[in-house]
Amino acid sequence: MPLQGNIRDFSTTQLLNLINLAGKTGTLRIFEGIKTGEKDAMQQDKMAAGAERARVAFKAGKLVHAALAGQDTSLVAVLNKAGKLTDEQARIIRERVRQTSDKALALLLINANYVTQKDVVSSIQQHTLDIVYNLLTWNQGPFRFEDGVLPGSDRILVPIDLENIIIEGARRIREIEQLTAHLPNLDMALKFPDNPREKFKGIHLSVEEWRVVSFVNPKNTIRQIARANNMSDLEIRRIVYGLEQAGLVELVKPPGAAPSVAGPMRQAPRVPQVQKTVVNRLIDKIKSI
Repeated sequence: MPLQGNIRDFSTTQLLNLINLAGKTGTLRIFEGIKTGEKDAMQQDKMAAGAERARVAFKAGKLVHAALAGQDTSLVAVLNKAGKLTDEQARIIRERVRQTSDKALALLLINANYVTQKDVVSSIQQHTLDIVYNLLTWNQGPFRFEDGVLPGSDRILVPIDLENIIIEGARRIREIEQLTAHLPNLDMALKFPDNPREKFKGIHLSVEEWRVVSFVNPKNTIRQIARANNMSDLEIRRIVYGLEQAGLVELVKPPGAAPSVAGPMRQAPRVPQVQKTVVNRLIDKIKSI
């Protein structure tokens, strides 16, 4: 029977720690929660698994792959997002190699001097880390760990030590909380301030920042901009925050948005801590799978 539960009961960080300690191989899937109308022993709503939100794969206790539902995780998309391929290069490559696996495509691109092996590895690694760090902000949702299940052989798997992710993730929690408190609603839009040419003089932006800037329009919500650029919620929040602090963009309500009700800002709920005995039982259970 696969290990399953709800991440409101123990955090994604604790799950990663369990998988690391047990040195497991398999895939962790996180789902949207659907209320069943029943209560558990703690009088919290029981949740059934709905649509899949994310999947994270591990091999011998190391992170090797991560994907968000609806996000393009193909090699072309990952290299394009990392700035290793231009939008035009990515479009042409997609048209010419529709049925080519990521591994075969990587060899073609390296041999054609589009990218280096280091570009491929670093881009995939960063894409995977961005997703996992985003998962650290999730505080509820059913999950299931499927033992021995890995992505298809066409995927390029880059092993990453979970110890480093757990340590770095703990450091980022505060940043995540601040960004979420500053920009809780991704259905807001962006606009340029007055005299945008003056604001952008002498400004050096990253590839990701320029891509976000290219979509700035009160008709486009921040959530839509993130999807158009294959970005996670954490990534888009960080970029919008930086642009806003630099005075390059302003937050506005999109046309037709419902007026907000004034009231105190609520802080994101913290994930409840799990007692040590519970964690120990979970370690024993995952080792026995």
